[in-house]
Amino acid sequence: MSTVQEGNSLRRSGVVTAANPGTLRKSADQHMIDPITAFYAFFAVNLLAAAYAPIQDCDEVFNYWEPTHYLNHGYGLQTWEYSPEYSIRSWLYIVIHAVIGKTASLFSRSKTFEFYFIRSVLAFACALCESRLFATISRTLNPRIGIIFMIAMVTSSGMFHASAAYLPSSFSMYTTMLGMSAFMDWSGGPRTAQGIMWFGIGGIIGWPFATALILPFIAEEFILASLTREGIEVCRRFLDGTVRSLLVLALQVAIDTFFYHKVVIVPWRIVSYNVFAGSGRGPNIFGTEPWDFYIRNLLLNFNIWFLLAMAAAPLLALQRLIRGPTRTKATLLRSVIFILPFYMWLVVFSAQAHKEERFMYPAYPFLALNAAITLHIVLSFIGSSDPQGLMSKIPAKIRLAFVSVFVILAIDAGVLRTIGLVTAYRAPLQVYDALRQPGIAKAERPVCIGKEWYRFPSSYHLPNGMRAKFVKSDFDGLLPGEFNEAQIGFGFFSGTWLVPPGMNDQNMPDPGKFFNVDYCMFLVDSYFAGSQASALEPLYVVDRKNWEELQCHSFLDTSQTSVIGRLFWTPDWDFLPTRFRRRWGRHCLLRKRSLAH
Repeated sequence: MSTVQEGNSLRRSGVVTAANPGTLRKSADQHMIDPITAFYAFFAVNLLAAAYAPIQDCDEVFNYWEPTHYLNHGYGLQTWEYSPEYSIRSWLYIVIHAVIGKTASLFSRSKTFEFYFIRSVLAFACALCESRLFATISRTLNPRIGIIFMIAMVTSSGMFHASAAYLPSSFSMYTTMLGMSAFMDWSGGPRTAQGIMWFGIGGIIGWPFATALILPFIAEEFILASLTREGIEVCRRFLDGTVRSLLVLALQVAIDTFFYHKVVIVPWRIVSYNVFAGSGRGPNIFGTEPWDFYIRNLLLNFNIWFLLAMAAAPLLALQRLIRGPTRTKATLLRSVIFILPFYMWLVVFSAQAHKEERFMYPAYPFLALNAAITLHIVLSFIGSSDPQGLMSKIPAKIRLAFVSVFVILAIDAGVLRTIGLVTAYRAPLQVYDALRQPGIAKAERPVCIGKEWYRFPSSYHLPNGMRAKFVKSDFDGLLPGEFNEAQIGFGFFSGTWLVPPGMNDQNMPDPGKFFNVDYCMFLVDSYFAGSQASALEPLYVVDRKNWEELQCHSFLDTSQTSVIGRLFWTPDWDFLPTRFRRRWGRHCLLRKRSLAH
């Protein structure tokens, strides 16, 4: 078959196998889990995440929950990114979630209900995207690859946190799954325009850097266009997808212009600050990590699945070396295109000095796909019935037991880590409950936060009218201020376009952000055995003369807990060796005795 004929046959067939030794794709319904069943599995796990997952990143609170609270309730904390002077956060992303929050008010006036309602909608949206990609993988590649993909997604602690997180990187992960599905599924013809649109939406509304994941698919389109001589048609599809994305960008610019009172192209501002900010600015001033940060993080959050994902390319190469060119070049190209984005993302972001766990979220579906392809190849080799092959000499029950133990270990590791994280770090989502008890809170009395500022779960957990205030601690960076609540000028939400005082893009502290602790009626603080007080961080929890406990919850003491206890859930059984047991501190809501009455 000539190269041109090969490319044309692929386009006409609408189905391309990938990473399969031999002809492994079966009919779409053979051994395939019904997509609605997969959706129920995805949604059930995501809903658990919405209800129980702790907030892992303070950016989620201060850059997304707080602006949403401002739109829906008239007040909230404001970061420098939302100052019109810098304007590197889009209000379109916030408005979408604010509308969801307003919908929640039709059912309950509780702000905590609104918080968990928004999270539940995010869990639902993620499950829809996961189900769509699962169905495409099962139909286009192989049902077994789809099942393995689903298992990896629902049992990993990484997806547990990413699925319902209110973060642009999670939103980009949703659209990445839809874009992957569009590019992978050629039944009925290429869906290039749809794929470009989804990746474009993820980059525009969510996180601009996530659009880089489309590059292997674009390269594939150009390569196949050169083989099939369909250059004009490919250009038409590219133009179609680009126009759709530009329409979304126009909507974003219009929304942001309304809120900032000036024309702003936020995706460009995000890229400009993170890439071209210059000395003393940019992401590195917020902390740097070693090159292997993401490798260690992905090992924790995906355990064996990460190792399988990394093995996809070597296994494909080994398979071709051993079996020879049993597939067409174009089919091999598809296999490479499917596994390439994860490697590309990992390499590019490992090379950056500033690293955060959420930066990996858009690549999680690719990780799970790579892992599924790898395990599929291994299973095909182990399950070989070739009488001349090595595997055929091993009893089937032994082979099944080996694979079963392997998969069960991966599932158990993911579940135990998820349970461990929830039980260890959920206290900040619970400790504010006491403020909603009758006769406790007073709207004019704020709740103060010192060294635990980065664990504040948002104003959604405070009673109506109550503000959060920061007291001075040993932290020497810039803390959030407050949205201006003045009702002046033209338009609504003046806090979005009035320039707040004391903001800067160099993480320099502003004394105006601090509240005098002497006027704090309520204060949230943590205490761990062996904690050392400092001039700015006294041990409030043990100062019983001045403070009384309203509510306390256990919080993992990482300094006293062994590695096993920090990484996974371990039961608090007395007969367990000390090195395996977890040690606890207390995360407390305190009330000042002199102001209690």
